[in-house]
Amino acid sequence: MQPLVLNHYTLVNALGRGLSPTFTALSTKKSGLRPCDFLDVPINTYIGRIAGLEEEPIVARLREFDCRNNRLAQLGLVSDGFDTAVAAACNRYGAHRIAVILGTSTSGILETEQAYRRRDMKGALPEDFRYRTTHENYSVTDFVRRYLKLEGPALTISTACSSSAKVFASAYRLMDNNLCDAAVVGGVDSLCMTTLYGFSALEVVSSTPCRPADAERNGISIGEAAGFALLERPQGRNDVPALLGYGESSDAYHMSSPHPEGAGARLAMKRALQQSRLDTTQIDYINLHGTATRANDSAEDLAVSTLFGRLTPCSSTKGWTGHTLGAAGITEAIIGCLCLREGLLPASLNTTKVDPNFTMNVLLENHHQPLVRMLSNSFGFGGNNASLIFGYPEP
Repeated sequence: MQPLVLNHYTLVNALGRGLSPTFTALSTKKSGLRPCDFLDVPINTYIGRIAGLEEEPIVARLREFDCRNNRLAQLGLVSDGFDTAVAAACNRYGAHRIAVILGTSTSGILETEQAYRRRDMKGALPEDFRYRTTHENYSVTDFVRRYLKLEGPALTISTACSSSAKVFASAYRLMDNNLCDAAVVGGVDSLCMTTLYGFSALEVVSSTPCRPADAERNGISIGEAAGFALLERPQGRNDVPALLGYGESSDAYHMSSPHPEGAGARLAMKRALQQSRLDTTQIDYINLHGTATRANDSAEDLAVSTLFGRLTPCSSTKGWTGHTLGAAGITEAIIGCLCLREGLLPASLNTTKVDPNFTMNVLLENHHQPLVRMLSNSFGFGGNNASLIFGYPEP
């Protein structure tokens, strides 16, 4: 496939607002996880919460979109000059030729949760509740599109934890069919009671910071994040990271558990390699989905080991950010691009002893070396799998 370059990208997560604090935390092995202090949720777990989000209202012209999720999106848009970069792209292509494709899993469901708490004696929701501009999955895409004043194709992808990885595939198809000249891709997912109580009910949240691939791993740490990338055709540039290939699969093995042998995960990675015309020896690093649950990590180990053997360095970065669910794909894609730029192989933070049954090469310490290509995995409920390959395009 023709590579698409990430001419500009940004990330807001528990490590900080923007690329610089994110990379500083990665390089110094400082986690963003903290004991759960979200609203009045009495769960003994750790979360990746973004400080001060409650005091960051939506711009006045779009106040009807005001909710935690869209506030988080707005923080991402103004970080690292991303909105300025998009404005410059508008001048190049026209607002109608730039698409917006975002991933989310729960969008602004927190607004609905709080509205239900304010029902009247007859059960009616409060009059100021705005479902369409807050909770609806398209809300965040509509907000971003309006904030950036774009007029091209726009859609939301909601396939659980692969949502904001699949946006890259959709953007490529739109551009390949000449439906747009550039695309704002990304994902936004914010903390809410549904995910905290829901994953707790599934008994997969950890009472400690999550430990991906660890022999004693016991569950996830939920986080929140917003990430965006501006995808364009290379136009001769080979000095910025590019999407080299993507692979998708839907194994539908189980509603919430992966195929025990990682069949769908393996197929997604294989398709990404085929599309990018690369073999496994040309991948310098794999960012694992690595949720730190028993079943997910075991299935991914089998999938990765079958394709890549024991040599390719790999790790999960969820020990830094938490599992940002619908924003996990973009979070880890951007972290991967940072690692390419800075020559960093990040460790699986909090992991002290790799599961002795695993055969993939899990990093326990940071390493610095030049990187050319990396693969990022995102696997969602229901077997919605996506693998992305990023690297520098050939001159």
